[in-house]
Amino acid sequence: MKVTVQDTEILKNIEPQQLREYLQTHNWHEDRPFLAHATIWHKQVELGEFEILLPNTKNLGDYLSRVRELIQTVADAENLSTWEVLNEFVKNYPNLKIQGFVTQIATPNADRLSGEVTVVCPVFEKLRPIKIELLDHDYILAIKSYQERLPVRCTGDLFKEDNVFILKNIREFQLENI
Repeated sequence: MKVTVQDTEILKNIEPQQLREYLQTHNWHEDRPFLAHATIWHKQVELGEFEILLPNTKNLGDYLSRVRELIQTVADAENLSTWEVLNEFVKNYPNLKIQGFVTQIATPNADRLSGEVTVVCPVFEKLRPIKIELLDHDYILAIKSYQERLPVRCTGDLFKEDNVFILKNIREFQLENI
């Protein structure tokens, strides 16, 4: 079964330069321009030759469908899941809702009731640790979650920095009703 990426919020945040850099570093070869808005890339593997149409800009009407197609083709050629490929491109994801468990609480900040916590939750079809800086009441809820093994949920903007997921602009941090 093939899983396809349908979430337009994820796809529209992927820059053409990120796609180009990935292809260059994974032995894809730029073949030729396609009209004025894209380039054609090839990769030869045991299964045969694969071809990708890489848009040069996000301003095209079919940009999202081309990125979906590119991710699926890379996954097929490199024997990966679409989620494994997508993970290479995700640098930010605005307004993401997460639900998971607090697995770590860093030493609190000395000057106010705040600190960094780690929440493990599914992101892009895989359990991942996400770092979150919390303040005041939210920080107290995170401690309670950690001590009592209660799930939490919140909304925020996900960023990936040096292969670490960080959730910023936290909203609606709360304990999950069980």
